[in-house]
Amino acid sequence: MILDLLRHGETELGGGFRGRLDDALTTLGWSQMHAALGEPAPWQALVSSPLQRCAAFAAQLADRHGLPLQLESGLRELDFGAWEGRTAAELWERDADALGRFWSDPYGFTPPDGEPLVDFEARVLGAIERLQRQHAGRHLLLVTHGGVMRLLLARARGLPRGDLLQVEVGHGALHRLRVGEGLRISE
Repeated sequence: MILDLLRHGETELGGGFRGRLDDALTTLGWSQMHAALGEPAPWQALVSSPLQRCAAFAAQLADRHGLPLQLESGLRELDFGAWEGRTAAELWERDADALGRFWSDPYGFTPPDGEPLVDFEARVLGAIERLQRQHAGRHLLLVTHGGVMRLLLARARGLPRGDLLQVEVGHGALHRLRVGEGLRISE
């Protein structure tokens, strides 16, 4: 299976830890996503996180190209708990120690009331495994979030688990992965 991963664009409520917050794209956010794709659409189906910053664009694209769209809850962003809606600068002022621990060891430190990264990883990989079973041999566009893409790209690149936050994924970024049996993921 070939997966083209597209990160959502800029959102109305800005940067920071968006997680489960369901804010909409800005006009620039829509433009970022359109600019990443080009024409024609090589996909056989679209899969999206159910959050509107992904799903609204995916629905528009699916309609425009006459492609099936599947919403996959396993592809939601990491739940940042008490950090939802806060920026790194804000957290740095209030609790630099906790933010530093998360950045240096995201698997060992979970934001207060947040989703442990090991659970996030299991959720995302479970979704990819389901997609592989349903769409083996097909080319999909997956519209999702920065955390999901960092996790999958780090795995494809053979990086240590704790290095996933070092993977750069900007708004509207597009990356291609190949997924084989047993969740073998490569670029």
